[in-house]
Amino acid sequence: MSQQQKQITVIGAGVIGLTTGIKLQEKGYEVTIVAEIWPTDSDRPSPHYTSHWAGGHHCTAAESEDRRQQKMDTETFKVFWEMSAPGHPAEKCFIRTPQYEHYFEDLGHPRGLETMPDFKLMPKSALIPDAVFGISFTAISFDPPVYLKYLYQRFLTAGGKLVHGSVQHIKQVVEGGSAIFEGKPPTPPAAVIICAGLGARTLGGVEDRTVTSVRGQTVVLHAPWVQFGATRRKIENEMISYVIPRNNGNIVLGGTLNVDDWYPLPREETKIAIMEKALALWPEIAPPEARKDRIPTIDDLYPIIVEEGLGLRPHREDGIRIEARWVEANGVKAPVVFNYGHGAYGFESSWGSASMAVELMEEVLKTA
Repeated sequence: MSQQQKQITVIGAGVIGLTTGIKLQEKGYEVTIVAEIWPTDSDRPSPHYTSHWAGGHHCTAAESEDRRQQKMDTETFKVFWEMSAPGHPAEKCFIRTPQYEHYFEDLGHPRGLETMPDFKLMPKSALIPDAVFGISFTAISFDPPVYLKYLYQRFLTAGGKLVHGSVQHIKQVVEGGSAIFEGKPPTPPAAVIICAGLGARTLGGVEDRTVTSVRGQTVVLHAPWVQFGATRRKIENEMISYVIPRNNGNIVLGGTLNVDDWYPLPREETKIAIMEKALALWPEIAPPEARKDRIPTIDDLYPIIVEEGLGLRPHREDGIRIEARWVEANGVKAPVVFNYGHGAYGFESSWGSASMAVELMEEVLKTA
């Protein structure tokens, strides 16, 4: 069987599944993605379709010694930088803006950030109250719903196929492929790649109990006068605060990192806390007229709220799982590659982890 004839099935249509599908197409494979939810299914996807609710901007999540994560993040940043360039088909998904990071312990910045464009140490005079250390650089911010639809269209245009289906066990797909969700005769794929996100916790044949929800709540405002991104790094017993701009004039305020919190709706008290903290740190997020002759309050923000975001991020104790094993179902065997557990950093590591998953799949296929 030639590479061009090999049919690969991907489970999951979040940013990881879509990116992995495109990466497979670039290698010459025919790809079908099976998923319960697609980015075009509704105007307000489920909180379980986490990708829609990301912040988001690219700022490495890698710990200082996590070389694998650094590699993923670096590859993804390069792709995002190319996509955000003038004239690229994905240009309007992104915006390049100054980013300011404020820290409350003088431990230095995360390794890898010094390679960001225009990296500088911030002077003490530019720090927010009580911060002891700060850096600035040019970041790439993106609009997740717009970017997901770009990936979706790119996948379809390149000949990809999408199938709505609820997979109970990976053996279903190993034996029958996506055809079992279409009422067609079974068509076993050459390989299966699992990009199920939080679903990896309950998906039969995976059932990874180390995967849990890290609940993230945000508030989106329309504030086109804000042309910067900023983060107040976490202090013990306090949530992180950030402002992330988008190309369409919206900004995202956040945020929360609540481990093993499964509540699927925005909490009013959390929304208020997010807005109060952001406004206290960066009053310029309020409308200019509200800042003209007085100190703005969160009442000034309510008229410019676009939406409240809530996503259940798929955190995994041991980090992203990039592994493979052969699975047999009723006499049919296929390699199953796992690519899940990205937590709050799915977009930042998406292209890098997709490359690793596809490379691993090709290595395993050679042993068939």
